[in-house]
Amino acid sequence: MKSFLFLLFLFSNSLYPVFSQSNLLESVKKNPNEARNICNKFREFNSKGISASSDKAIEYISKRNKLTPVNAEIFSIYVIGLHCPDII
Repeated sequence: MKSFLFLLFLFSNSLYPVFSQSNLLESVKKNPNEARNICNKFREFNSKGISASSDKAIEYISKRNKLTPVNAEIFSIYVIGLHCPDII
């Protein structure tokens, strides 16, 4: 029984990030205006020599969208990929 519970716990934790990433992608798809605003902020960062993948940019996304740093980075990648591939 303990083995079963351990496996259940293990798999439930490993599936959670997948669902979380899917929700992040859907939020980017459903809110293109928000994504464009984020692209503009990334362009502002780029004009100052700051990469969209920098700690400062990820912290901005994390605070703006109330996300963990990891999810903020994933969210940023989705925004850049779908709405502003010119961002560095």
